[in-house]
Amino acid sequence: MLKKEARKSYREKRMQLSETEMSKLDDLMLIQFQTIELPFLESLLSYWPIEENHEPNTHLFTEFLKFRNPELKICYPVSDFETLSMNAVATDIDTPFEKKALNIYEPDEGMLIPAGEIDMVFVPLLAFDQKGYRTGYGKGFYDKYLTACRKDCIKAGFSYFEPVDSIDDRHDFDVPLDLCITPLNVYVF
Repeated sequence: MLKKEARKSYREKRMQLSETEMSKLDDLMLIQFQTIELPFLESLLSYWPIEENHEPNTHLFTEFLKFRNPELKICYPVSDFETLSMNAVATDIDTPFEKKALNIYEPDEGMLIPAGEIDMVFVPLLAFDQKGYRTGYGKGFYDKYLTACRKDCIKAGFSYFEPVDSIDDRHDFDVPLDLCITPLNVYVF
């Protein structure tokens, strides 16, 4: 499947899900996520789910990891649309967030954390394949960011749907996931 086809098809599939269906699928993904044996994590780059895109509720997974390790440093991306790059910004319970370009909530303040210090990244996606390659929204922010992360940084995706066989038009700079959680499975690549 080509990225363009996957984007269109899986965006439509997500938009057909009701709020109740999404909530149930999020709960099932949380159950799957809780079965994963993760190393001790000191830092996580999460992302605020875009409601208008019917994205999985990453707050559930972030809160679960924070419950397991109250000292976990939670970061969120701040995007630069001129350079198509992003930075991780450390947040806490008092950090204000503001809706910015493309309906993305970003922290208004916080300390920048270098990519090399991030232990795990939640990576947004529309579809993924059997080898862990994903189709995002097409700007390349995450692939660019992930190349700056350590080799042992865990790259995790969440999908309401099972993988496609193959994303056929991958690029050399595409970075595969290490794992992807669906309501029915945990895929490890």
